[in-house]
Amino acid sequence: MAGENLKVLDALDVAKTQWYHFTAIIIAGMGFFTDAYDLFCISLVTKMLGRIYYHVEGSTKPGSLPPNVSAAVNGVALCGTLAGQLFFGWLGDKMGRKRVYGVTLMLMSMCSLASGLSFGKDPKSVMATLCFFRFWLGFGIGGDYPLSATIMSEYANKKTRGAFVAAVFAMQGFGILSGGVFAMIVSAAFQARFKAPAYEVDPIGSTVPQADYVWRIVLMAGAFPALLTYYWRLKMPETARYTALVAKNAQQAASDMSKVLQVDIEAEQKKVEQIGEKQKNSFGLFTREFLSRHGLHLLGTSSTWFLLDIAYYSQNLFQKDIFSAIGWIPAAKKMNAMEEVYTIARAQTLIALCSTVPGYWFTVALIDIIGRFAIQLLGFFMMTVFMFSLAIPYNHWTHKGNHIGFVVLYSLTFFFANFGPNATTFVVPAEIFPARLRSTCHGISAASGKMGAIIGAFGFLYLAQNQDKAKADAGYPAGIGMKNSLIVLGVVNFLGLLLTFLVPESKGKSLEEMSGENDDMNEARSNGTVF
Repeated sequence: MAGENLKVLDALDVAKTQWYHFTAIIIAGMGFFTDAYDLFCISLVTKMLGRIYYHVEGSTKPGSLPPNVSAAVNGVALCGTLAGQLFFGWLGDKMGRKRVYGVTLMLMSMCSLASGLSFGKDPKSVMATLCFFRFWLGFGIGGDYPLSATIMSEYANKKTRGAFVAAVFAMQGFGILSGGVFAMIVSAAFQARFKAPAYEVDPIGSTVPQADYVWRIVLMAGAFPALLTYYWRLKMPETARYTALVAKNAQQAASDMSKVLQVDIEAEQKKVEQIGEKQKNSFGLFTREFLSRHGLHLLGTSSTWFLLDIAYYSQNLFQKDIFSAIGWIPAAKKMNAMEEVYTIARAQTLIALCSTVPGYWFTVALIDIIGRFAIQLLGFFMMTVFMFSLAIPYNHWTHKGNHIGFVVLYSLTFFFANFGPNATTFVVPAEIFPARLRSTCHGISAASGKMGAIIGAFGFLYLAQNQDKAKADAGYPAGIGMKNSLIVLGVVNFLGLLLTFLVPESKGKSLEEMSGENDDMNEARSNGTVF
């Protein structure tokens, strides 16, 4: 079957691991470093925003963002990401992966810088400016998902393709870790320079005026790592699979890959043109043929990503609330604004260092050995087990002396999310769909995930509130409580486990074999269309 493939594609499939593979991982991965930094650093500074802009005179607790503002600040970037995944996923199949790749990076960098600015000083204008730029930041981030995954999968050989695509995604872990470390450094530096008492000692003095610089610096810093790779994104050649199978330019595909692989590759222009004649009548996305061939696959990749992100983003964005609820982070009134940022960042950094980052790299190491399906199934299963282990004896974990056990189990849910569905849901959609629809289908799958993230981000804010209205955060209605919220997340993980059975295994197979494009070539050959 592989023998009927184009020689340039066969050369890519069997290529030994070379320097260009690692270059591509770094170029694509720095985008994901920025993605994770920008999406998750907001959770480090939301409590500070509440203290600065929503202080209530005479209150026994520091100011906090009103429910609608908190939901917008936490969720608006996710809304932008969803839109960007759909738009740039489609554009990547229409115009080429490389042509729009630099655009997403520049949009991310510009909006990351702009999100630290504000028009005016009153809370409404500051929050409106922040939400506006974070939406467009998310739009750029969204484009990076389908484009990076598709580019890396189309560059990689079939033996180590899973590890290479997973390594790009694993840069998210370093982005989350760096966000926490940088927020600790900035808050500690400001705390050392501008001493302040705890809120309960001096409500006004606990938030020094210079605190307004801290959240801006933390948000703006995410722009710089990505900018370092902008030039190299522009220099990357278009993938051979897009150039040959979609753009129908065999000469350019062979020329580009000859330079990359440093071997001579024959340009089979006539064969490509004849394949193109066959593909003129090929199915599109909204056809019965696509539905019969790939409908269940798209349902599987979209639904599992949707369910995973409900749990993953609600856990990540609201770590501070979960840790506060069990008493691992001191009460806000016992800290000043800088101390609170430092304490929240330290907790996130610890989780990232001990579970998030190792989980990603376990996937990189094992995905081409045990396969995507096994890792995803194991991940969802273990997440379900640990979530119920946190939820059912929840009252036990809130007692003094039991916090460490809670944090360990909570960390393990992150480990198995990343050594599990958080990585595989990114990898598989880049492998199983035809080249002309690959970026679009990855964008649809990723956008389904972000819909789950939005539900997690907005829903968890309200669900996790205390069942006693008097004990709920200011401005919030009574919720179902932290215990019941964790039970809901456990059920969500279990549903993800069941829907994993819709997703095919792609380990060790070429992209054309997985997508059925080899079958199309063989059919065309048997009909006399292709040599």
